[in-house]
Amino acid sequence: MKAVISRGGKSLQKEIDPKMVYGKKIGDKINGNLVELENYELQITGGSDKQGFPMKKGVSGSMRKRLLLSEGVGYKPKTRGVRRRKSIRGEIVSEETEQLNLKVVKESAKKFEEFFKKEEPVGEGKDGEEKKEDKPEEKKNK
Repeated sequence: MKAVISRGGKSLQKEIDPKMVYGKKIGDKINGNLVELENYELQITGGSDKQGFPMKKGVSGSMRKRLLLSEGVGYKPKTRGVRRRKSIRGEIVSEETEQLNLKVVKESAKKFEEFFKKEEPVGEGKDGEEKKEDKPEEKKNK
């Protein structure tokens, strides 16, 4: 299961053991050790199932249901007052959940920004100059 952890406009994606979060609801808090974030506290804000249907707070159970929506998670109408029946997943995390959205509630001494390692781009030298590869020039015959 994928976990997308966000804080302050930045997000981080990690793989987690799904059995540790089965039965949790949207709004529940979990320990950050599940996603290799020591001394962090995370809150479940949503997610989606294997087919891409979003989870919605307030929909009991973990089953997929068809609801008449006027706005909110799962439907954004183009004009005011339009309602439409859409499929929505319940608020409980189950085996069908593929992605889980989490936000940082409590941070440890190691800041969240430190988990974003700056990698050196491939193909650049020490001085930031691009390396030139030796390629034979193509001959154009006309």
